[in-house]
Order: sequence, then structure tokens, then C-alpha cells
Amino acid sequence: MIHDVIIVGSGPAGYTAAIYAARAQLKPLVIASSVEPGGELMKTTEVENYPGFATGIQGPELMYQLQEQAEKFGAEILFDDVTNLELTGDIKILTTGLGDTYQARAVILATGAAYRELGLPREKELSGHGVSWCATCDGFFFKEKVVAVVGGGDSAMEEADFLTKFASKVYLIHRKTTFKASKAMQERVFNNPKIEVIYGSTVIDLVGESKLSGIRVLQLDNLQSLDLDVDGLFIAIGSDPRTSLFSDQLELDDQKFLKVDGRSSRTSLPGVFGAGDVIDPTYRQAITAAGSGCVAALDAEHYLNSL
Repeated sequence: MIHDVIIVGSGPAGYTAAIYAARAQLKPLVIASSVEPGGELMKTTEVENYPGFATGIQGPELMYQLQEQAEKFGAEILFDDVTNLELTGDIKILTTGLGDTYQARAVILATGAAYRELGLPREKELSGHGVSWCATCDGFFFKEKVVAVVGGGDSAMEEADFLTKFASKVYLIHRKTTFKASKAMQERVFNNPKIEVIYGSTVIDLVGESKLSGIRVLQLDNLQSLDLDVDGLFIAIGSDPRTSLFSDQLELDDQKFLKVDGRSSRTSLPGVFGAGDVIDPTYRQAITAAGSGCVAALDAEHYLNSL
């Protein structure tokens, strides 16, 4: 059997692509992963900025609803992992961890990106309970609280500056004595009275049981530790797009994200489309991922109609 379209990934981008493709009678197959079906939102608690949910919604519940909506229109969901892709031919061939092979005329890659972690004990356990990788998503929950940001690039500076809209104080912790962020962003941080910069230091421990109550910081010049009482820790040390499966077949950008043509989802190979965080080093929001999933499904439909 040759599918019209196979979608690899099941976050907001993958499931939105499935909804649009299914409504276009393309009978999409979604290979949703056996390890992380639903993507990063499955690790999120309250989601308050996704349109249509005025009182908020739990991340996993939002993903279950998107999955249910896709299935309602005829999408097939497979909880397996793609281990190999052959994308160069007119018929794309996908192999899964169970050893099964699937064929499709078009493929939508919505494999996402993974936030880099500090590698601390209980880091995953406290995710959503004080530890976060997204100030835009979670900053609102820290009104008049003390928080810390880890990182030294533009994203860390932007997170720290953004958090001062809510938090009473923001520590910016960087392991080096100089920042790699742009001068403009550095000036904005240095001129913000709510931000205290802690140079030459790294977070070595998280304090708190059911939720974060503090962090332990190691000062690298004298190896002395410093305990900070914080309600939130925002980790902004970058992210890694999940492109290893196809990096030898498709063009990537200079940050190793899947490269697409302008505002479209078209990649460097005909019949292959990208959606969600795997093509987006900048915004990384559920709503932008969902929007790009829509674009990918429409582009795939147009491509199939042209065959």
C-alpha cells in the first residue's frame, strides 16, 4: 500500500497537519513515536496561551484532543518510531523500530526540537513545577516571585528581560565572564534594575520536594557554592532540532534546523515538507507549530494534486 501522505511526529504540528490532511481525504498515517507521542507539551502542566481555552488546559489534555480530532476525520495513528527514511525517490520509504516498512507519495516531517538540559538530578521531575525552558509559556505564573535564568546567548537575555515583567527579581547565571549575546541585548539586561548577573557560575543542584524552592550555584573561580532562594529556574542554553534521521538527505540551515522555502513548508526535496519546531529556531510555541502544520498539509495537498 502506498499512502498519500505520512506524517512523522505528533506534536501540535504533526496532529494539525493530520487534521488538515484527513479533511482533504488524504487518509494520513501519523507515526507518532512510541517514546514521546504528543511531543513536548506532554511534559507541560497548565497551558494558558493556546487560543480557545480561556481558563487554560493541561498540556497532555490538549494533545489528546488534537489526536482525537485528527482520528475523527480519518487519520491513522501509529505509536512506533521511524528509524530510517529514504526520501529522494518519487515514493518515499519509511522503516520503523518494529521493522515495518511504509511507503508514501509525500512526507511531512514534524520531528520537533529538544531543549538542552543542564543534566541535574530531578531536572525532569521538577519540569512544570518550577523548572521551565520557556519564559513566554510560563513567565505569567511567577508574578512577584524570584526566578533565575541560565544561559549567555540572546535567548537567555530575552528570557531574563521578559521575566522582569512578572518576577520581582531575576538572576542571570552564566558560566563564563563574558556573554555571547548581541551588544544590544546585553545593554538591555545591564540596564534593567530587576536583573542581577552572576558570572562564572553554574547551577549544580535543585532544591525543593514537590516544587522548586531554590538552587545551588558553584562559583567556578573559587569553587565556593552559593544558595539562592528562587521559585523558578528557566534554562536557556539552546535546543537541538531532531534532524539526525534525514540530515544526510535534506538541506539544513546554519543552526541545523530543517530548511524550508520562505513561508512555505517545502524542503530541498520534492514531496517532503517540514513543520513545527524542527523548522523554527525562533518562536517555538504550540500555536506557531500548529500553524506550520496547517501549512505543511496544504502544501502536501497541492503537491499531490500536481502529480
